[in-house]
Amino acid sequence: MMRILLVSPRVAPGLLTLEAWDVLRAASRVFSAEDGPHIEAIEKAGITVTVSTERPKGEDVLWIAPPGDVAWAHEVAAELLDGDGPEVEVLLGSYDMPGARLLDLVAVMDRLRRECPWTQQQTHTSLAPYLAEESQEALEAIESGDLDHLREELGDVLMQVVFHAAVSGEQPEGWDVDDVAAGITEKLIRRNPHVFGDAVATTVEEIDAQWNRIKEQERHQH
Repeated sequence: MMRILLVSPRVAPGLLTLEAWDVLRAASRVFSAEDGPHIEAIEKAGITVTVSTERPKGEDVLWIAPPGDVAWAHEVAAELLDGDGPEVEVLLGSYDMPGARLLDLVAVMDRLRRECPWTQQQTHTSLAPYLAEESQEALEAIESGDLDHLREELGDVLMQVVFHAAVSGEQPEGWDVDDVAAGITEKLIRRNPHVFGDAVATTVEEIDAQWNRIKEQERHQH
């Protein structure tokens, strides 16, 4: 049986499932259509990978798909199955954790800040009207009950958050998107001790009162 290994571009190179490593070690030959950090990591583990534009067939042959390229995997699988060759199995070598696509948004915004003149000129102040506009449009989407529209508008709001974080991250004493995420994560844990601590709050009213009490304590601390 031939196998095609799919890996995620959002996971550290070499961070593969145990099954993927077993298949890599058991393969008689391992091929990849392109080189890259994921191939280097596999070769450092003592597995020889041949980078080739050709697509040789054979039992126990393993192809490593370009990271995240599901279409390539399906194309190659269809080509290899066209004939009397061996069966083809597509394996998931690594997969995205929930929220992994946020890394794509951060990468896109970073590139825009480097290469787009309009994006480079923006400041917190110049972006303020867009944040207000996108927030209002998200509220209107909620009122409309159109969930697809809401998803799109929330994406616009999320983009504004990442945009402001990118602007701040360029300043000597600035904060970045990781700081924003860390701050809200710490706040959620701190204000929900009935979930993350030993507090007891079983009704909505008790949870609201607990939240407001902790919030008031935080204000006095600042």
